Amino acid sequence: MPFDFQRARPLLQKGNLTKLFVEELGWEHCRQKLMLRAGETDYAFAAVAEKRGFTAWLCASADEKLPDDTTRLKLDRKLSETSFEHLIVFATHDYSQQSWMWVRCEPGRPLSARTHEFNRSQPGDSLLQKLQILFVSLEEEEAGLSVTEIASRARAAFDIERITKAFYRDFDTHPKAFLKFIDGIGEVADREWYASVMLNRLMFVYFIQRKGFLDADPDYLRNRLQRCQREKGKDKFYTFYRYFLLRLFHEGFGKRRRDRAPDLEKLLGNIPYLNGGLFDMHELEKPDRYGKEIKIPDKAFERVFDYFDQYQWHLDERPLRADNEINPDVLGYIFEKYINQKQMGAYYTKEDITEYISKSTVLPFLFDAAKRQCRVAFELSSGRREEAHSKSGARESQSLVNSAATPTVWDLLRENPDRYIYPVVRHGADKRLPAEIAVGLDSTKPNLIERRKAWNKPSPVEYALPTEIWREVVARRQRYWEVRSRLTGQQMNPEWVANPPSSWSAPAERSGDGAVGGHGASRSASAIESGVALRLPPQSRTRSEIAASRVACWAGPIF
Repeated sequence: MPFDFQRARPLLQKGNLTKLFVEELGWEHCRQKLMLRAGETDYAFAAVAEKRGFTAWLCASADEKLPDDTTRLKLDRKLSETSFEHLIVFATHDYSQQSWMWVRCEPGRPLSARTHEFNRSQPGDSLLQKLQILFVSLEEEEAGLSVTEIASRARAAFDIERITKAFYRDFDTHPKAFLKFIDGIGEVADREWYASVMLNRLMFVYFIQRKGFLDADPDYLRNRLQRCQREKGKDKFYTFYRYFLLRLFHEGFGKRRRDRAPDLEKLLGNIPYLNGGLFDMHELEKPDRYGKEIKIPDKAFERVFDYFDQYQWHLDERPLRADNEINPDVLGYIFEKYINQKQMGAYYTKEDITEYISKSTVLPFLFDAAKRQCRVAFELSSGRREEAHSKSGARESQSLVNSAATPTVWDLLRENPDRYIYPVVRHGADKRLPAEIAVGLDSTKPNLIERRKAWNKPSPVEYALPTEIWREVVARRQRYWEVRSRLTGQQMNPEWVANPPSSWSAPAERSGDGAVGGHGASRSASAIESGVALRLPPQSRTRSEIAASRVACWAGPIF
């Protein structure tokens, strides 16, 4: 009996993992239990099920928090001493949040964790597709399986990098095959160029058609190819390429719907307007180049569609990925390895870097643009109202006086600074430092090294972000009070680092807090850099001070 998604789904969502593995995947019961220590914390592990020595383990937390990535790897290494081949499910006490982890271990290479995050609100199909690979049928059971076979199945299910490379390896053959179908371009280099251009376009279209953006048809390209063949005949006069694709690229995606000809609307259906260069008339498609001569038969596209249809295509960057999902990470790998040749100096930039670049450039640009349109919202802070009132006689001065009563952006910062500082920056700042840590704050007193001996120890979670030691906690707290004092216009009291003022308490840490948006602890670095550097008062927002604030946020004034 094959793996049944309908029966497996509620078991996954309820956290009944033993029943999921034993009754739906064909594994055996295993009741082994272990207690493993990472840092100062003990973690309970319970075996869910096993197959031929490969064991699935559950580590359920007592609260709603899961161990951080570093702790998970430490626990995995500890577990390997007892259970060499395994996967681990980290879950909250109610199983609403699960993190399935398999670690790739190869000689001469560092450990590499492959995780699949699951939330109960999700259907879980992509995770179930991975677990389906671990399904053992009665026929396979009778034929005999080894632990090596089960381990290879786990690798196939969870090792995203291997799938990325597998897609690239197969994809690498398609431009070479595709260019053989291209007729009308004499130069080999131009044919190779155009083959890459067409495949780029087709991959982009596959993303948006799978989301239903093209006439609400997830198989838009294949269905339009078949319709063209029915109406015009296969490769008759107007091929799919010339009759449909070129018009889709140049006219459909390049024009707003109201500007399209009626016959085009009938041909293409309801498709979006894409204001981008990918579908503009390419250099090689111009009439004075090869535009009138290029011919590509339907068979070329049928082969490409057959290959693409083996994979799932997703526009979003969800952590839940099916084992045959194609996402922007996979395409980035292809673009870097093949299309954007490295020798040309083109590289794929992943989202963590582009996020940092965007926050460091787009947000300051938006503030500057807003300031040009509405200077009063930025320049007439309450600190300048007295200056505005001191001016008299001129109509312009009276206007300043009248507008001085209007709160500005910087007044909002002054009145509620914690709203504009990321929760990860102020985490734990409302708690008094332990005496053995606070004793090392004064660098003017003797025996500094001895007084700071405890600073190199890990800090408890109520004070620290994941993996932070006391030294980093102190530096972050110092930077927090410096920034907060500048926002409020108050003189910072160094005592606040160890003993926060009794009149102040940290606001609730909620998702989305702050002007730019909240971040989880896993992105604390980018959150702190953006939250501090982009939210300083106007007199300090020079390029040099922004850069200095980013460095100081981590380095701290005492290191």
